[in-house]
Amino acid sequence: MKKTIISIAAMCFIMATTLSCREKKTTGEKVEDAVEEVGDAVEDGAEDVKDAVEDATDDN
Repeated sequence: MKKTIISIAAMCFIMATTLSCREKKTTGEKVEDAVEEVGDAVEDGAEDVKDAVEDATDDN
């Protein structure tokens, strides 16, 4: 009887620790994250173009 209670308590503890830590994002949060990623990519591309133009003008 004691082993059964301990086993059930251990399983409940494991389930509580693994399930309670999950973070669920709403659709709006997912869209915001995607927009931020696209914005970051655009900024990185603009910086690359700027660097390439500066390099080209420095060579002349």
